[in-house]
Amino acid sequence: MVIEQTTQDGKITVSDEVIAVLAGSAALECYGLVGMASRQSIKDGISDLLGRENLSKGVEVRREGDSLMIDLYIVVSYGTKISEVAHNVQSKVRYVLNDIAGVHVDGVNIIVQDVRVMK
Repeated sequence: MVIEQTTQDGKITVSDEVIAVLAGSAALECYGLVGMASRQSIKDGISDLLGRENLSKGVEVRREGDSLMIDLYIVVSYGTKISEVAHNVQSKVRYVLNDIAGVHVDGVNIIVQDVRVMK
């Protein structure tokens, strides 16, 4: 599904894949975040970190009626306050999508898949 906006200059179409990559890139800029995890099942209690080329695999874009929901699957750094990291990621993603990309997001859900010790 795509978001379409009509301006005086023409039509703008934004796909869910673009929204997912923007959300993942914004999340990676937050302190305390090690990386994005795959939204697929965790194998043996260990989640795989995704590289920058696979960011959309750690983000799920859902539509519920007229609302747009973003689910982010993240890995946080050991020793950081998980609730603060999650709140910062929510704020950053909402800011980037709403104010910079012009896409109205109704909710940003954070799913912490793992905690890693950074060396």
